[in-house]
Amino acid sequence: MENLLLGLGVALTPFNLLMALIGATIGTAIGVLPGLGPVATISILMPVTFQLEPASAIIMLCGIYLGAMYGGSITSILVNVPGEAASVVTCLDGHQMAKNGRAGAALGIAAFGSFTGGIIATFGLIILAPMIPQLTRGFGPPEYAMLVLAGLLLVTQVGNSGTIRSIIMAFAGLLLATVGTDPISGEQRFTFGRAFLTDGIGIVPLAIGLFGVSELLSLALQRDETRTLRYRTLQVRELFPSKEEWRLSIPAIGRGSGLGFLLGLLPGAGMSLVSFVTYAIEKSISKTPEKFGKGAIEGVAAPETANNAGSQAAFAPMLSLGLPSSPTMGVIMGALMVHGVAVGPQLISRHPDVFWGVLASMLVSNILLIILNVPLISIFVRLLRVPYTILVPMIMLFVVLGAYTIDNRIEDVWMTLGFGVVGFVLRRYGFDPAPMVLAYVLGGIFERSFRQSLILGDGPGIFFDRPVSSVLTTLCIVMMVVPLVRTVVKLRKGRSMRQETEEA
Repeated sequence: MENLLLGLGVALTPFNLLMALIGATIGTAIGVLPGLGPVATISILMPVTFQLEPASAIIMLCGIYLGAMYGGSITSILVNVPGEAASVVTCLDGHQMAKNGRAGAALGIAAFGSFTGGIIATFGLIILAPMIPQLTRGFGPPEYAMLVLAGLLLVTQVGNSGTIRSIIMAFAGLLLATVGTDPISGEQRFTFGRAFLTDGIGIVPLAIGLFGVSELLSLALQRDETRTLRYRTLQVRELFPSKEEWRLSIPAIGRGSGLGFLLGLLPGAGMSLVSFVTYAIEKSISKTPEKFGKGAIEGVAAPETANNAGSQAAFAPMLSLGLPSSPTMGVIMGALMVHGVAVGPQLISRHPDVFWGVLASMLVSNILLIILNVPLISIFVRLLRVPYTILVPMIMLFVVLGAYTIDNRIEDVWMTLGFGVVGFVLRRYGFDPAPMVLAYVLGGIFERSFRQSLILGDGPGIFFDRPVSSVLTTLCIVMMVVPLVRTVVKLRKGRSMRQETEEA
């Protein structure tokens, strides 16, 4: 309670409260707009936070993230276009409810479920947080190196482009992380005599380019006008489900909260996975599974609750262990690093105002979001009327200004635009840039910890001499060997089946 009061003291200051409100409003609006997700938005707006205190900056970015998770359900339900990836599952039953004349009930239960899941997940984090320093007390460079290596191995599962392509993107991110000054010897690497590369490639130009600019380029080339559909104004009373719908939704919301929180704690579990798993479980235990996909309100309540609970639980591995579980967490982690706040087990003791302020701000943001979502849904729906021919140039102008204000260097602008073109090309050829950004964020941490470990132990034996690092090293070996074994088994089965077919 003492720590919670400390966090509330930070989150409820007038300025931080304003930052949470601004973040929640922008995030919800961005979640409504198809194509622009929380990663692109946070990347674009990150330079705006550089003049703020670390706690205020992260509170605003967290508000954007949580708001986008809320707002993503609006377009999924109304026009069958997910505002962001985690809302894809909501399209299955949410849009069917809209076609059946129950759009208001679907939007209302999505808002209520997201609020409930967010509150439960936040209190879960507050309860678990004091245990983190005790669990990580024996962590040193070897433990960090193997923990980050496990995160890098999980990164290949984050992308939506297949394992091989995700591995290629992860290697590209690791290569980008080597640009700049060597963390041990201090020598320059791959700078090609350019002074602006001395400190390496900035996370802001990389993230803005690969996510923000590439999305804008994709939107600019779209000729589909169906996303500017007009909807009538929804009355507030239409947003409340019926008694029967509440009866079906409340258990689904409870299950979604618990399952979303547990899955969100796992490093590498994206919110799309959380939503799909929750929906699949809800359908499997339902007495009427045939209704799913045809407008079952549980199919809206469970995944929307789970993705909001999971999105907040995902802060635990990022803040306490330095392992971002999604591209959004990677960008927020990069923002913390830009502000001089090192994530990890020491974050709670060194920056208690940031840690507890962020957790408390989640409670505040959830309350603000339920206040915004219920009465203002009709206003947010009108954002669907804005043509992309107007929207894209306005955002692109903001991107260029944001990239320049990082260090007042034109090189950052060119780098941002260059990565934007690279990201656009990668998407066109089926490569997801998410593993690249995550590997870039983790790559520098891994290199420094790994080389420090080798110096401390005078060789790789140190990774097996310490109990925690030996367990983590064994885990990493298993994570590398198991996929290879599965691949070999599949190849042998395929070969034997072909031989049987030929013999027959």
